[in-house]
Amino acid sequence: MLAFLAVLCGLLGLAVGSFLNVVIYRVPRKMSIVRPRSACPRCGTQISDRDNVPVVSWLVLRGKCRTCGEPISVRYPIVEATTGVLFFTLALRFGYSAALPAYLVLVAGLFALACIDLDMRLLPRSIVYPLLGIVAVLLLIASAATGHWRAMAVAALCSVGWFVVFWLINFASPRMLGYGDVRLALVLGLGLGWLGVWIAVIGFFLAAFVGAVVGGALIAVHKAGRESQIPFGVFLAIGAAIAIYAAPLIHIRLRGG
Repeated sequence: MLAFLAVLCGLLGLAVGSFLNVVIYRVPRKMSIVRPRSACPRCGTQISDRDNVPVVSWLVLRGKCRTCGEPISVRYPIVEATTGVLFFTLALRFGYSAALPAYLVLVAGLFALACIDLDMRLLPRSIVYPLLGIVAVLLLIASAATGHWRAMAVAALCSVGWFVVFWLINFASPRMLGYGDVRLALVLGLGLGWLGVWIAVIGFFLAAFVGAVVGGALIAVHKAGRESQIPFGVFLAIGAAIAIYAAPLIHIRLRGG
């Protein structure tokens, strides 16, 4: 039964990944994610339903527009496939848990934000705030379904705690940490805090560690300078994802198992 859930979530992830491609491109450019329908940037032909099947259509079309032959970026199937894998593995991680929907939404949102931050050094509030609201509602539903109100209280406290810490860092050094990261801290503190205080703490240090390693490596190979702006939202998303997937192992180690 768990395998069925995982496959179902994986297929859902492919569809969500297709939507994330629209979000990643349009939201930072302040375009509607509803209209117009996706079209070839060269010939303007709208993408038909048969050419909009996640991953499969790109492979069938060999990465080119059916009408004019304009190359279609490989990024589109990569985003779709990655989202599918993330959803598949989240289903294996949480099983038939009431919290699964919250973490599917959280990870999808973090993935979209990481891609945007990598491209444009931007974490749009038009994504961060709705993501915060949706995850909060879904975790409230999960708490009501399981009676784990303490987890919700801890999540709220961790959300505030992450926000305060990030706000202080931003106040001390805006170049080190942008205010978009401060907003995102509310979401990360909430999502990780529901899994436990130590998960929230470890997620923070994982993000800092990944950021330091990648940033140091870029400086070492002269791909970035010490004053370069680093897309820290990417590292926050990676650190949070690792903490979410590794939470059961972390709990076992903390208990001395």
